[in-house]
Amino acid sequence: MKNHINQLKELITPYREEIIHHKVYSQIKTIDDLKVFMKYHVFAVWDFMSLLKSLQNNLTCTSVPWFPTGSADTRFLINEIVVGEESDVDMDGKRMSHFELYIAAMKQSGADERTIESFTKSLKENKDLDLAFNVANVPAEVIKFVQQTFNVINTNHAHIQAAVFTFGREDLIPGMFHSIIQDIHMNFPDCISVFKYYLERHIEVDGDHHSHLALEMTERLCGNDEKKWSEATEFTIESLQSRISLWDGVYNEIMSTRN
Repeated sequence: MKNHINQLKELITPYREEIIHHKVYSQIKTIDDLKVFMKYHVFAVWDFMSLLKSLQNNLTCTSVPWFPTGSADTRFLINEIVVGEESDVDMDGKRMSHFELYIAAMKQSGADERTIESFTKSLKENKDLDLAFNVANVPAEVIKFVQQTFNVINTNHAHIQAAVFTFGREDLIPGMFHSIIQDIHMNFPDCISVFKYYLERHIEVDGDHHSHLALEMTERLCGNDEKKWSEATEFTIESLQSRISLWDGVYNEIMSTRN
């Protein structure tokens, strides 16, 4: 299985490198630039949780009556990740999800959270993703990104979901955030303490414990099945491409405000 992992990593390396070194990071120079970044990125935080919960639904029993489902080792892996993402602690030790923590960071910085709040409100009420996009006037790059995530979810194949989670999302986060965290607190010391905490928390949790759990989970689910590894690679590449497009959208909006 190690050969499969190494082959997948090799194939996705160009896309990962493009994301980690994307030109958008160098353009986040003011608090207004950061607000644009957060307006887009919050959707990735939200649909990450949807991807995570779809994995939990596939790998554990989340209905009543309960029956043991799948491997106990895999159940342990996904449930431990869910606990950390869905009920972590904020700077004061208060329990909240990483999504709720991100919303708190947006409020502190003055970022416009109306788009994500309108989107989630509509989706909760109507269960219609396309309607929610329209109601909230969501940017095209965000729509493409979220749709790709839900394409993964709707495969209902745990090995595809796990691979995208591991290599297209979870395993990507530390490198991506390391690229922007170095100077951000120095530039915006009074407005982004919650955002800084969020970034550091992700680097600490996702860059160490969660990424190892997710990698093990993917290995277990794909096993030695060549077809599963091929599908895992295909969908992971699509996920990385949609992230590049999302960052392009952030970059273009930031640059448009300077013209």
